[in-house]
Amino acid sequence: MTRHPKRTTGHEMADDLRITKTTRRDSGGGAWVIGTIGGHKFNALVFPEHAECAEYELGESRISKLWLQRIADGATVVNFDRGWDVHPATETARAIVDFLAAGLAEHVFRR
Repeated sequence: MTRHPKRTTGHEMADDLRITKTTRRDSGGGAWVIGTIGGHKFNALVFPEHAECAEYELGESRISKLWLQRIADGATVVNFDRGWDVHPATETARAIVDFLAAGLAEHVFRR
């Protein structure tokens, strides 16, 4: 029998999301957001507006930097720094990226 990992829904991720620190930047706008979600630590640089250069933004998320580390073994499973350095290494990492891209900026800036 093949076992498949349980898929995590957006609702379950929302329940698991913990933002531990948000620091507004003095220059250039934006805010650094630090937290945990789905057994991972993350740091993200998010902005209230879209990037002037589309390649500097993760999709249309207003996230210009996103680092994701699996807590269990310390492995970096995502690194986006105005472009991909480490693409999502697992299905869970991809789901977390999609979840954060869909609403982290809106949550931080309330728009």
